[in-house]
Amino acid sequence: MAFVIALIIVLVGLIAAFQLTEEKTEKGKYIIWGTITMIAFAPSLSFLIGVTYAMTVRNGWAASIMMLLFPMIFVIGLIILLLGIYKKHEEDR
Repeated sequence: MAFVIALIIVLVGLIAAFQLTEEKTEKGKYIIWGTITMIAFAPSLSFLIGVTYAMTVRNGWAASIMMLLFPMIFVIGLIILLLGIYKKHEEDR
């Protein structure tokens, strides 16, 4: 059941990101995708990948890969968000 909830969070995040970025500027798209990556994708994907890997190798300690995946995905989302915040408008160039 936990897998289903995590997968639903990822899918809802994807749908929300696509719906929110329709007809937005590139700056707005970066901000929305960065925020959704940090809030929805980082915890859900790290959980899904970590637990799936732990079940595959049949070792509970292997799930600790989540501690590496979460900060990596979160930092990627933060970089995307910062790109959106500090990106100049096309008219300013």
